[in-house]
Amino acid sequence: NFIDTAGMRRKSKVDDQIEKYSNMRTIAAIERADVCLILVDANDGVTEQDTKIAGLVHEAGKAAIIVVNKWDAVENKETNTMRDKEAAVRDGLAYMPYAPVVFLSALTGQRVDKIYQVIQDVHAQNTSRITTGALNSVLADATARVQPPSDKGRRLKIYYMTQASTKPPHFVIFCNDARLFHFSYQRYLENQIREVFGLEGTPIRITIRQK
Repeated sequence: NFIDTAGMRRKSKVDDQIEKYSNMRTIAAIERADVCLILVDANDGVTEQDTKIAGLVHEAGKAAIIVVNKWDAVENKETNTMRDKEAAVRDGLAYMPYAPVVFLSALTGQRVDKIYQVIQDVHAQNTSRITTGALNSVLADATARVQPPSDKGRRLKIYYMTQASTKPPHFVIFCNDARLFHFSYQRYLENQIREVFGLEGTPIRITIRQK
């Protein structure tokens, strides 16, 4: 099922019941969806409203694809135009580095057919399950490469990691002291998981538990 939404306008413009209802429908559609396509206008770039919608998608843990539409309307394309535009889009949606970016034109149909396989791929990643053995192999390599942090002579000890659920993939890491588990080290472990298992197009949830 494909759900189209009316999008969201700036709050200053939401002054009637129709727009308020439209915003509620957008939020409900995100909750209902397995995969969310975040449409960005190729000429406008990432707008404030795009970041708002993308933020809702990210927080909801949905598989996501950033779709740059109206690519046919971009004039004076050169060799690096697409690369530069992707860099600008990623900068605007910096909290979604995992989401693939697809350039297309709904008007001409250019590359529209490519989107279906990407939808299947990100959905598979969002629902993927990784064995505890495979996760702890990655964990052992990661901690051997970069030692866990310490504070006032007390070092973080990580015992093991397991996957608790999917949609999005949620990992639970057990350690000796959760206060020592700095966010930067958590981000490092997330990057290691992505490097080995991919998980493109899906956010990851990590919960730290003290044992």
